[in-house]
Amino acid sequence: MKRLTGYVAFSLLAVLLVRLPAVAASTPAGWGRVNMEGAILDTACAIEAGSRDQSIEMSTLPLSQIIRDGQGLTKPFTIRLVNCVLSRATAGLPDWQRFQVTFDGDGRNGLFQVHGEARGVALQITDARGNIALPGKPLPMSDVNPGNMDLNYFLRLVGDQNVLRAGEYYSAVRFKLDYY
Repeated sequence: MKRLTGYVAFSLLAVLLVRLPAVAASTPAGWGRVNMEGAILDTACAIEAGSRDQSIEMSTLPLSQIIRDGQGLTKPFTIRLVNCVLSRATAGLPDWQRFQVTFDGDGRNGLFQVHGEARGVALQITDARGNIALPGKPLPMSDVNPGNMDLNYFLRLVGDQNVLRAGEYYSAVRFKLDYY
């Protein structure tokens, strides 16, 4: 009889273990979650989603070119502004007329530093008018135009007066727009 009781207890445990996943699986599978974030701003323009976060692939560059020319090839990039309006949402404030772009990141001697194995180089950003962006300093003001606007910039690798060393590099540069 003892053997039978052990067998019944074992069988009951086995049935419970087999049924437990079935009970767990019977919970509703038709639910989920959506996380969102955003902002509502009183601003002249919105930044197009594709312009907010960009990755720019710089070409492979021989050290001899940096030694000879002091810089690499120029890579263009664009910040697209959309839905620009001149009138302010807040009554009593003057209409939007101008804006300034500021690029910010790790800077040294007016250049944006790179990180990684490469040494003796940094990044330089210029606008379409040839103004050089200094880390954390606003570029000259520009006019806000109604509709969409493309802000064109150029990125290049330049020598930073330190000893050159070959290797991979990376950098992160942020930008912000201030409207006036």
